[in-house]
Amino acid sequence: MIEKIRYTFSPLEKRLPLYIDSIGYNPFELDFDRPEGFPYYHWLQTVNGEGLVEINNQEFILKKGCGVLLAPYTPHKYQPNYQTTSDWSTIYLTFSGSAIENIIEALEMNHSFIYHENIAGVLYRMIQDILTFISTQQADLAILNLDLSAKIYHFMIGLKKYITIDEQITRIHSYDKIKPIVEWLEQVYPENIGLLEISEQAKMSSQHLNTLFHETFQLSPYAFLVKLRLREAKRLLLTEKEMTLNEVAKMVGFNSASHFVSTFKNHEKMTPKQYRELHDK
Repeated sequence: MIEKIRYTFSPLEKRLPLYIDSIGYNPFELDFDRPEGFPYYHWLQTVNGEGLVEINNQEFILKKGCGVLLAPYTPHKYQPNYQTTSDWSTIYLTFSGSAIENIIEALEMNHSFIYHENIAGVLYRMIQDILTFISTQQADLAILNLDLSAKIYHFMIGLKKYITIDEQITRIHSYDKIKPIVEWLEQVYPENIGLLEISEQAKMSSQHLNTLFHETFQLSPYAFLVKLRLREAKRLLLTEKEMTLNEVAKMVGFNSASHFVSTFKNHEKMTPKQYRELHDK
């Protein structure tokens, strides 16, 4: 693989036992900082070069054949390991499903961990097979999603069979206390809500809630909500190319396009239009 490849799938598949959120290959991986984590299991592996991953204030180097499986809502950063190279190519898969927790528990993979392959290239080839399958598939979308659900399960079994765990990352204890409110925010982020509504839903004081969110994500509850809105906005900018900025803003919970643009630029250091153009190349 030489050119960048990325496939994303809509939330309609979320009722399946397993589903893909995104999958792809990036020949030039960028710097990412996700203090709020990601709502899905996130597998990231080095193809060439080296990456530097920070999880819970610990740094790990991802050499060729090494990777990381991030549990949902694990705060993390990653970038090329600039001390050795400016180029870092990766393959990745974000996935979830109605049966994901039972499967993860059964496979004893319910923690974030750093790993390396026991057989060189085996996981890369499995992801490459899924990418090829998607690119050549002409079946009905519902059938495609069922086939992909089976392939994710096959991949998870491959993770269990073909990797050696180098580092297991301990889950932050405060996350368990706010997990219900985090899952609620995932459902209601487009609505007109603020700290008061979040505190009422959590049935705790805003001060205590703020402390728990800072311990887990180094963010306030409202800042976490903004991150969710921006994450979904970025997805829509790339997958719904006919949507205007005003439509995207309303879809993810911003009161106006101007507020959306200013917030996006403040966090991403570029406008939504520039982000769309950058990733449309």
